[in-house]
Amino acid sequence: MRIGELARRTGVSERSLRYYEKQGLLTAERTAGGHREFPGSAVDRVIRIQELFAAGLCSAKIGQLLPCMRDTDGGPSEIATPRLVADLTTERGRIDRMIADLVRSREVLDEVIEAAAVDEGGR
Repeated sequence: MRIGELARRTGVSERSLRYYEKQGLLTAERTAGGHREFPGSAVDRVIRIQELFAAGLCSAKIGQLLPCMRDTDGGPSEIATPRLVADLTTERGRIDRMIADLVRSREVLDEVIEAAAVDEGGR
């Protein structure tokens, strides 16, 4: 499929798809006219890339991780190195800390809302 179709099917801009290709996260064949042709499995690959970016991983880390993940076509995955597993465990810890910070922020906000509601009721 061409880049425009991949963009439509994934909701990702063509510019982002070109960036993914430049970073080695996504591959495409070139037609005689120089147009990119992506395989059908590229849809799932782009969705996976988006999920990993949303998890806070950088493109370099995603590039290390993608070969270790099975694509939906059932193709073989490479074995994750101990270093990659350690790095991903560190990333997960960072996300856990962010979640804990957000929960604390929500609790403080709840206290402020409750205090403001009591003040409004007492007037």
